[in-house]
Amino acid sequence: RHGETDWNRERRFQGQVEIPLNSIGVEQARAASKKVGGLEIKAIYTSPLGRAFETARYFQTALGCSLHVIDDLREANVGVREGTIRGAWYEQWKAGTLLPEGAETYDGFIQRALGAINGALAHPSPVLIVAHGVLYRAIKQYAGLDLDYILPNCHVVRHQPPLDAGESWRVVGI
Repeated sequence: RHGETDWNRERRFQGQVEIPLNSIGVEQARAASKKVGGLEIKAIYTSPLGRAFETARYFQTALGCSLHVIDDLREANVGVREGTIRGAWYEQWKAGTLLPEGAETYDGFIQRALGAINGALAHPSPVLIVAHGVLYRAIKQYAGLDLDYILPNCHVVRHQPPLDAGESWRVVGI
């Protein structure tokens, strides 16, 4: 997930609005990039939105690998609700009972996000994906992880698929 922005701090839903990293977000990206510096990442895949792309550039500097933009890694489009505080509308949107004007459907977003993630994972691994909070929900949903867990800004995790039938995905902090 990208570093912090002012809208993260204010708990506003950013969606596809271009909101830059704030000074804390820049420091988070610098610190997180130091943590991954020794890993053998083959490539970085990122959302085209500035907050994710800027965070990914810090990782690229630390890792020295290629950086690729995947348009479908961009955050969910919630239309006229972008810039507002999450409330009942957000749960209704996820449930499919509300579609804000100009928004994409939640199910459509999840399919888009999973397609983009699978596209990145189709390349030689391991890869690093830098994206957004709601996009991470698609990963959690697919992997059967706790949907209520909120990944903190610029927190780097590795997802390990099940080794045996009946096992669950594991999330490993870095």
